[in-house]
Amino acid sequence: MEAMKLGLLFLWAFVAIFATTLKAHIADFDELWQKRAEEARKNALEAYQPDPENVTDHFNVEVHKALNDADGTRRKLGGKNRGPCKATNPIDRCWRCHKNWAKRRKKLTKCVLGFGRGTTGGKNGNIYVVTDPSDGDLVNPKPGTLRHAVIQPKPLWIIFAHDMVIRLSEELIMTSDKTLDGRGAKVHIAFGAQITIQFVRNVIIHGLHIHDIKVGSGGMVRDSVDHYGYRISSDGDGISIFGSSNIWIDHVSMSNCDDGLIDAISGSTAITISNCHFTHHNEVMLFGASDGFSGDEVMQITLAFNHFGQGLVQRMPRSRWGFVHVVNNDYTHWLMYAIGGSQHPTILSQGNRFIAPPKAFCKEVTKRDYAPESVWKTWDWRSEGDLMMNGAFFVQSGRPIKHMRKNDMIKAKPGSFVRRLTRFAGALNCFKHKPC
Repeated sequence: MEAMKLGLLFLWAFVAIFATTLKAHIADFDELWQKRAEEARKNALEAYQPDPENVTDHFNVEVHKALNDADGTRRKLGGKNRGPCKATNPIDRCWRCHKNWAKRRKKLTKCVLGFGRGTTGGKNGNIYVVTDPSDGDLVNPKPGTLRHAVIQPKPLWIIFAHDMVIRLSEELIMTSDKTLDGRGAKVHIAFGAQITIQFVRNVIIHGLHIHDIKVGSGGMVRDSVDHYGYRISSDGDGISIFGSSNIWIDHVSMSNCDDGLIDAISGSTAITISNCHFTHHNEVMLFGASDGFSGDEVMQITLAFNHFGQGLVQRMPRSRWGFVHVVNNDYTHWLMYAIGGSQHPTILSQGNRFIAPPKAFCKEVTKRDYAPESVWKTWDWRSEGDLMMNGAFFVQSGRPIKHMRKNDMIKAKPGSFVRRLTRFAGALNCFKHKPC
């Protein structure tokens, strides 16, 4: 019975994807994009976790282990900030303490936790070095440019030869099995169009600065080595995830985009967003674009070790449908609310720090839209071990979110640990032959 229900759910998601063609910025939904949509539906089915609590349990175990190791390391070193490695959470401790990280870049793929675990990006491909920051030809991209790299059919681990600012003329359309690895250079995607992850799988974005992204004009854009087509205007998101699965966004600094910083919609799932620093933006994250699109019930997203910082207003995130695990993030600024949603998303908030703004009517962490209390009181929104400061409060609803493997369950570290866990959020300054 459960398999039948899940099958019907994905059938509806597939039908609805075609109904939202314009939102995908595709002017002509041609045969290639139909094929990609079908493949994306199958990928989401593979990535979907029928027991999401198992994933949250696994994440909590890793946090506990990493913090115990960190405490032991500090005792041996005899000081808080001494020693070559300052990694403070389990994702970072997996790779940052190795001085030869630049020769072992692909070890990063062993470090992802949460719903995006298993994402390998371009691990099984060659290294591609971006040497040219220009983006002048959208139909025949110049070799050595980022646009030329991301349209290649095989897996690629994409790195950057030197510091650069890349102004995208139109949206950058990713293909599957790619890693954008900004370590070792200061790489800014800025003052142009967005990164689009649409109907693909297995993408890692790491170590970039993404800011001041603008609405695109549209036009003829190449999306693979053997296809290009007409795109309508893009939204102006920093990163737009549409109908895609197995996505990991880590150590990215983001601010000031025309629309959202990160949007994930139209049946996207198996996503982890970790160690990022978000500042100076209104609507930060949107998970699920429509109250009427039940295909987003498959959406499963982990937000971990991120710092939601200065100048943020709302949507950290705003969710519809789906399951969002918000764990050990630092919310130091918001002007309206931190976590919002509609259409009964499941939200498990564990071990976060919420520092409310001075205004009395903005102290509530949560905001529920388009539903009376008689309806939203059945939505499962739970807070466990969160640290509430300056009058912040989280309005819980629904039932406790039960954990399937109680014997293995170790709760996330409480909010009092968050400052340490998120200390190095955002793009890092990494130098060869030194720990990052």
